[in-house]
Amino acid sequence: MDTHGEGKKDGDHGATVSAEEAAADQKKGFTETSSVEEIFASKAVPTWQKQLTLRAFVVSFVLGILFTFIVMKLNLTTGIIPSLNVSAGLLGFFFVKTWTKLLEKAGMLRQPFTRQENTVIQTCVVASSGIAFSGGFGSYLFGMSEVVAKQSTEANNAQNIKNPTLGWMIGFLFVVSFLGLFSVVPLRKIMVIDFKLIYPSGTATAHLINSFHTPQGAKLAKKQVSALGKFFSFSFFWGFFQWFFTAGDGCGFVNFPTFGLKAYDNRFYFDFSATYVGVGMICPYLINISLLVGAILSWGIMWPLIDAKKGSWYPAELSSSSLHGLQGYRVFIAIAMILGDGLYNFFKVLGHTLCGLYHQLQNKDSASVLSVSDDRSSPVMPPSLSYDDQRRTQLFLKDQIPTWFAIAGYVTIAIISAATLPHIFPQLKWYYIVVIYITAPTLAFCNAYGCGLTDWSLASTYGKLAIFTIGAWAGASHGGVLAGLAACGVMMNIVSTASDLMQDFKTGYMTLASPRSMFVSQVIGTAMGCIISPCVFWLFYKAFKDLGSPGSEYPAPYALVYRNMSILGVEGFSSLPKHCLTLCYAFFAAAIVINGIRDLVGKKRANFIPLPMAMAIPFYLGAYFAIDMCVGSLILFVWQKTNRAKADAFGPAVASGLICGDGIWTLPSSILALAGVNPPICMKFLSSGMNAKVDDFLAS
Repeated sequence: MDTHGEGKKDGDHGATVSAEEAAADQKKGFTETSSVEEIFASKAVPTWQKQLTLRAFVVSFVLGILFTFIVMKLNLTTGIIPSLNVSAGLLGFFFVKTWTKLLEKAGMLRQPFTRQENTVIQTCVVASSGIAFSGGFGSYLFGMSEVVAKQSTEANNAQNIKNPTLGWMIGFLFVVSFLGLFSVVPLRKIMVIDFKLIYPSGTATAHLINSFHTPQGAKLAKKQVSALGKFFSFSFFWGFFQWFFTAGDGCGFVNFPTFGLKAYDNRFYFDFSATYVGVGMICPYLINISLLVGAILSWGIMWPLIDAKKGSWYPAELSSSSLHGLQGYRVFIAIAMILGDGLYNFFKVLGHTLCGLYHQLQNKDSASVLSVSDDRSSPVMPPSLSYDDQRRTQLFLKDQIPTWFAIAGYVTIAIISAATLPHIFPQLKWYYIVVIYITAPTLAFCNAYGCGLTDWSLASTYGKLAIFTIGAWAGASHGGVLAGLAACGVMMNIVSTASDLMQDFKTGYMTLASPRSMFVSQVIGTAMGCIISPCVFWLFYKAFKDLGSPGSEYPAPYALVYRNMSILGVEGFSSLPKHCLTLCYAFFAAAIVINGIRDLVGKKRANFIPLPMAMAIPFYLGAYFAIDMCVGSLILFVWQKTNRAKADAFGPAVASGLICGDGIWTLPSSILALAGVNPPICMKFLSSGMNAKVDDFLAS
């Protein structure tokens, strides 16, 4: 699972799947006994400067905007973000390959397209769109706003509110997004070569890129891009068609009562979203089934039972959005499950990390393992290494990034950040920031190491740790809620970019891309993201006036969840409705127990036990997106049964097309909303009794 990420298995934003499943078909081109690097032996590896081409960054910028729109839409709807590494690598390959072919025919091609340049594009695009996640536009950053604060009766005073504006958002991201890159650079040799960490998403992406640049892989990639293009067009025009029927609240296909009006009232319906059908095709079956189980448990059983206690457990006159009523149970029980799952996985990955470190240090001479020397002499290769490993290690160690440069960069940015952030957030004192920056490199190392072992990025878990510690330290009377949310952003950005960079180093290692080109690409991609993501969010914020409101097109569910976590950290449990705390304890414990059982019964049987994190997401939102995703799973399942090879080869491309087309439609729809152009038709669904009343009214 970015189970939010971007191959990021993030513990907060639902479940995603890394690139390895999509790579299955391409990897068949490299048999286990064949040497990948022997296939490319006749091709010279360009210098690190030549890997960083202007065309690569132009393509990266265009794709960065596309993927930022997609991630932003997912952030503001359900928060489930699939891995976009495959799409980034595939589209990057297609655009530059087309570009170079045209230049070649015109006799103007100066530099051929290489797998190293393809890796630079993929790295830059994922770094750029990754800011849309780590920037907190659907979580901590938007949770500071007045729109979200109004949904809670606690801590909604002026000192705990900061409405988004383009200026401070861009400034904030620029001073916090680069620290993570410098924090783990000195450890690249230890992680990739000495410890030989797997980094499943980085490895799978490298296999894909390597395969694209073989004759057989290039033919398959061309067909995959064609499939992606067809479904992109279908998805885009389907979004355009649906827009015509949405002239009012509750109008359009998204409100189609597929299973009847009673089920619709309990948020059980299929909303015809191409995005979530595509996401369902990428996410593992277990994720989608877990979402559906969570929806049935909450909206099918628990909420109707608690609703029947209205007037007993909570006042009957409260509005449906009040956190002292039914909405409070929905939000806080979901938070309890998220925290239980996050805590369990934090200690699990920490255990893996410490255990892995112990074994690595036991098996290696500690002096050689901990060497981060900048010596550029050719290393002596152990005879046991394969040709591929020897070639990759030699080139990976050739272009060193000096350790002094990384340390100086980290200290410089930390000083600038500690001086700047209190001006953006007066509640976040400079000494809070210094404490975060002293502890952050250790946590960034743990996250990067754990990600290498398990493919799980626990960025949001470290962010929650900052919410509770800094928020409680600041205190309720000194803007602790806002301080906690801001601290969450600082911590999340550091540990998230650290694990992303190490994944990229692994991809670069396997495609012979220079660590320097990977680092520069990540820096440029991050800089792009610091401008693109706030601008895209600002477009959403200005175009959709009900952004962040429950029941709207873009409810931004995690913004309220993060804000309430911060309130809990500062003010305790006083805001919870009756019996809510008991239920929270029960579901917190259940999340830990279910995870424990999943680990005890083994991988095969664990596939039949739902994931608590995925189950928690529909507690607040409802079942509609889970139904969409299960439809995506069903399509893929039937396709695999009828033609497994074709489904494995083209499934990710079809899914990416569905996600990209519907995601990019939000750009013209936002522009239409800003221009005041309203859809011409409202399509609503009424019960027979209500319809009769409407007819009588119109006839009178």
